Amino acid sequence: MRKGFISRKTKETAIEVRVDLDGTGAAKIATGIGFFDHMLEQVARHSLIDIEIAAKGDLHIDPHHTVEDTGIALGQALRQALGDGRGIGRFADVHVPMDEALTRVAVDLSGRPFLVFRTKFARAKIGSFDTELVREFFQAVATHMGVNLHVETLYGENSHHIAESAFKGLARALRAAIAIDARQSGEIPSTKGSLAG
Repeated sequence: MRKGFISRKTKETAIEVRVDLDGTGAAKIATGIGFFDHMLEQVARHSLIDIEIAAKGDLHIDPHHTVEDTGIALGQALRQALGDGRGIGRFADVHVPMDEALTRVAVDLSGRPFLVFRTKFARAKIGSFDTELVREFFQAVATHMGVNLHVETLYGENSHHIAESAFKGLARALRAAIAIDARQSGEIPSTKGSLAG
């Protein structure tokens, strides 16, 4: 039962996140930010993690708080669902193409958060979505999931394609890293005996 639930409320946002690591990729996402919802649906679909997110934020100011706090809550829910990480693969890396763009994502579910984000966008916005918020989301997930996360777009021109390849890369890397390895079922994949950081 690798499931997590986080309810986060501040003066800026109210967010509830549910995840099931052993799901089918079902998504029920409502943040009030259309492009962001689309990216989160990609994470669910390609990770095979069931994800439900209900977020209300101060969008009359801008989407920043909602995007960042959603990343915080999602990271915490994923960490909760992983428990002590017994039996997981822990490491994974993928290359994800999206038309002319190619992004590499590597993860280590070590409990030690770190983000390397080498992705640049040709435009400041995708529709009404600020492209700088992509990094803010990845930073929040990495920090609050306790994951070493490296994201690098090797090349690309279209900002939508670049963002989507990064989100899909996160999904596919998580899918591999959280998978149970039958050869180490019940074992914590660390010589320290802990993935607590």
